[in-house]
Amino acid sequence: MSKPTTLADWLAHIERQHPKSIDMGLDRVRAVATAMGLDRPAKRVITVGGTNGKGSTVAFIESIAREAGWKVGAYTSPHLLAYNERVRLNGADADDASLVAGFEAVEAARGDVPLTYFEYGTLCALWLFQRAKLDLAVLEVGLGGRLDATNLVEPDVAVITTVDLDHQDYLGDDREAIGAEKVGIARAWKPLVLGDDMPPSSVLGHAYAIGASAVRARCDFFFEPVDADTWRWREVGFRVTLPRPQLAAPVQLRNAAIAIAAVRALPKPPPRQALVAGVANARLAGRLQRFERDGVEIVVDVGHNPQAAGELAEWLKSLRAQPDAAAGVTRVVYAALADKDASGVVEALAGQVDSWYLGGLDEHGPRGTSVTALAARLAGTAAASAARFTDVAQALAAARREAKAGDRILVFGSFHTAADALVALAAE
Repeated sequence: MSKPTTLADWLAHIERQHPKSIDMGLDRVRAVATAMGLDRPAKRVITVGGTNGKGSTVAFIESIAREAGWKVGAYTSPHLLAYNERVRLNGADADDASLVAGFEAVEAARGDVPLTYFEYGTLCALWLFQRAKLDLAVLEVGLGGRLDATNLVEPDVAVITTVDLDHQDYLGDDREAIGAEKVGIARAWKPLVLGDDMPPSSVLGHAYAIGASAVRARCDFFFEPVDADTWRWREVGFRVTLPRPQLAAPVQLRNAAIAIAAVRALPKPPPRQALVAGVANARLAGRLQRFERDGVEIVVDVGHNPQAAGELAEWLKSLRAQPDAAAGVTRVVYAALADKDASGVVEALAGQVDSWYLGGLDEHGPRGTSVTALAARLAGTAAASAARFTDVAQALAAARREAKAGDRILVFGSFHTAADALVALAAE
């Protein structure tokens, strides 16, 4: 087989190099990192783990760092429309040539060591960050924490946004077990920012055992609305009033607060004005991303588990509680991967939904599922009698045909669902 040359070639190549899509453990990836001469990807590193809110928290941290004038790199996953989104340098997605060079460096060093798709990508990102001589690297954990490839790097600050049920096949069946995996990114005597009001005892116990300095929401830092346009973040000896984030949903206030706590925990935190401008200017596709078509609001979100669905329900409830709220119908286009708790998602959101439309994701690899299989998993739920469509684009088109001006359509269920909806909307 000829050597890969384009980014598309390389992505196809790395998908074939390991028999499993997920193979948790650090021995293989650490050996290749050593062969590549990878040391520190930046002067300072913040690693962000958690069940939900990781991508948004990374976006806030990245935006604050850029407003402070720092050279910053961000590594996130998965991507929505293009792999380049996973590696950002100073706010710009990595170009194809840079990613190809990074994959070539990984391939030259790995010998016969099998690497997963995510491990290839992590090593490529770390190689690019190290060469860019960054002030700050922000790394989003892919799965769990303790055995995730990002945990090769010693963070100056570790963050756990939330701990809830997801990926139980790999992480455990309850919050305590999942928390024990996620807290593996914490380091002795370094700050550990915790976004949950009530973190699992496994997280707090491990932090105490290794001497990590826990910085807890509603305990060590606080945040509350001031009025319709502003909110306040505070800790002992410091407070700042900020504009509401452009990222919608009530939960984004917490994500922004977690990000501020993370950068404030660095040895040299950014100035006050960088916090204000960074929160105001943070953007992230697929997080309640809004479109308007013929008087109908279409909102696209990557939420994919019951906790995320609960946050979407709170957002919808907050909209209906507004004094000038329109009395339109809320229609939901939902498509989920095979390993997700689809019935739990529907249950969490059902009270805020007037009409459901189901789509299939069977073209999205082994975890994709047909609409027939999804509907079977939703028997007995509020979506049991939902209209069924082969894919997300068809489901969205049907919802739009039936919607009237003033209605809202929410499309969510996975990154694939959001991406399919964005492609369909862009095709117009």
